Amino acid sequence: MEQRVIISGGGTAGHLYPALVLGKKLQEQGIKITFVGSTRKLEQSIMKHYDADFIPLKIEGIKGKGFLVIKSVLILPYSLIKSLLIIIDIKPALVIGMGGYSSGPIVLISSLIGIPSLIMEQNLHPGLTNRILTPFAQKAVVAFKKSLPAFKGKGEFLGNPVREEFYSLKPKQREERLTILVFGGSQGSHFLNNKITMSLPLLKARKDALKIFHQTGENDLNWVKESYEQNGFESTEVSAFFFNIYEYFQKSDLIVCRSGATTIAELIASQKPSILVPFSLSTENHQLLNARELERIKGAEIILEKDFTPENFSSKITYFIENKDTLNQMEKKLKQLKRENPAEKITALCLGLMRKKKRRT
Repeated sequence: MEQRVIISGGGTAGHLYPALVLGKKLQEQGIKITFVGSTRKLEQSIMKHYDADFIPLKIEGIKGKGFLVIKSVLILPYSLIKSLLIIIDIKPALVIGMGGYSSGPIVLISSLIGIPSLIMEQNLHPGLTNRILTPFAQKAVVAFKKSLPAFKGKGEFLGNPVREEFYSLKPKQREERLTILVFGGSQGSHFLNNKITMSLPLLKARKDALKIFHQTGENDLNWVKESYEQNGFESTEVSAFFFNIYEYFQKSDLIVCRSGATTIAELIASQKPSILVPFSLSTENHQLLNARELERIKGAEIILEKDFTPENFSSKITYFIENKDTLNQMEKKLKQLKRENPAEKITALCLGLMRKKKRRT
């Protein structure tokens, strides 16, 4: 009989891509994968792009919602019942929670009815959902060694599985121009879009020494494009979303981005120097904690939102234009945090949990 696994959790590409990577590895072992995630448009678009067996689940986050928490609480019973029906229909041998609120109901219900579960924590500081689920899960995979104590003996430091292409990127050969990739996560960052374009007049004098790729998200695409054109950066490639963003990693000397968990994992896997701008309203300030780990080993620089000015940013870019050897040093430092073959190791852990369940059955 074909074994089945549910992988749950989504809302952003940061959760989706590790889920897809792990799902692919499990499929190679002859296991059928069903993904359960949120009803967000981007999530459904990505899953459709990869032809994944995907079930959307209506669920809302609770933490940091203010009065909107009432709506989230009212939806929760429906989400739990729907999760139970999904589990009854699929009969999974294992349920994997990728973190984030949308993984909560599926992992909780599966654990309560005796199906083994594995949770994955991609941030340095564990999120609320995973802290709640820890007593119910058999194992927790962490991306940072410092996260292990939070999981009370259940933690396994195996890393965060990102797309294989990030691991195979070659060191960038430095050229006269400094090539920069700017992106604010899968949905874009209005803050980054605004601040970067405000910096263009100060960088205009060095535009011939720069090549820029910029992922904006849907909402800001048109005006960001216009800003580059008005400031003489006609060669800049601006897009709402780069599906194969690892190709832009390969072309770039420096990444300017947020510090969500999967972005951090991609930077480590590809050993790409970065200027990190943590989202100041991230839950429990987890983006700043992630960024500090890269800053600690001198693999990245940080600009806090409150400190991000056109003068500050343009000064840093000018420094890297004139000191490209610093980028080489940052690349080497990042190797300290790199974990080899995380997807294979997590797959082996999953298969072990499934074998244990089979023996008990």
